[in-house]
Amino acid sequence: MGKVPPETLKEIVYRYLGAEREEVILGPALGEDGAVVKVGSKVLISSMDPITGAAERIGWLAVNINANDVATFGVRPLFFSSCILLPEASGENIVETICRQIDSAARKLGMAVIGGHSEVTPELNRPVIVGCAMGVTEPGRYVTSGGSKAGNKLILTKGAGIEGTAILATERHNKLEGKLDEALLKSAEKFYEQISIVEEAVLAFETGGVTAMHDPTEGGVAGGIHELADASNLGVRILEEKIRVPPETARICGVFQIDPLQLISSGALLVSASSGSALRIVSKLTSRGLRADIIGEFLKDPEKRLLVRAGGSVIDLVRPLSDHLWSALKS
Repeated sequence: MGKVPPETLKEIVYRYLGAEREEVILGPALGEDGAVVKVGSKVLISSMDPITGAAERIGWLAVNINANDVATFGVRPLFFSSCILLPEASGENIVETICRQIDSAARKLGMAVIGGHSEVTPELNRPVIVGCAMGVTEPGRYVTSGGSKAGNKLILTKGAGIEGTAILATERHNKLEGKLDEALLKSAEKFYEQISIVEEAVLAFETGGVTAMHDPTEGGVAGGIHELADASNLGVRILEEKIRVPPETARICGVFQIDPLQLISSGALLVSASSGSALRIVSKLTSRGLRADIIGEFLKDPEKRLLVRAGGSVIDLVRPLSDHLWSALKS
């Protein structure tokens, strides 16, 4: 389970895109978080993502994950709509819980809920929400995932595995208790509070020098780095010791024997920036209390996706076949 492989997207999905419209500035492309469409004198940024691996806070996550994708363009999200799919045994209480969560998250981000759809769907064993977020900006006043250049620095905010840590601490609490300290588990559950990257993405963009941004969701930080490199057809050299793995994440991943770099990482932000701007962006984010580290740089050769280990050895950066959250949830 996980994202459709890039080869399948290129060979099949991208062949079937309907009519060509001159208003479409950016349509489906590898590594891109959304679409860019000209509407009158403005530009509309839109993105769509499902929430499938979490039961707790599913409505709250649906808003934030989709809002994050719009924010990676350097644009504030303004509108949200959703398709809510429910198991057959669902009652009104679960509908109200999800709608309350959507309302709370949208209000905090200043977003309006503009519509959607809901239904009871046979054979589902948990709710699924497909969300769509939109923002509006001026022509040219945005970045895409595909704007990186060789020599650009790569910045990571917060750390690896944020969303996955919160999900596992919440939904696999019974398996983790007794193996890990209860205080650590409570701290891990609060990682949900770090999921939004809207403020840091907008701040980084407004600081100047940003060439591309991407939020690492399914496939974790490792997958997100590949997607960012794919979008610009570049290689990348990453310093493993610069990637922050919170102690809560490291301990939980240890229990499930999974890789923190391949664990869903909504809440982190990957920022590509010119070499002369990277330190200024890090300084600006840090001044607002946001952890940010330069973890590597982009290379001209797209075949070189390298991870420099702490001891100095160099290996290929793993491209996740499936997010490690799924194997942990099954255990």
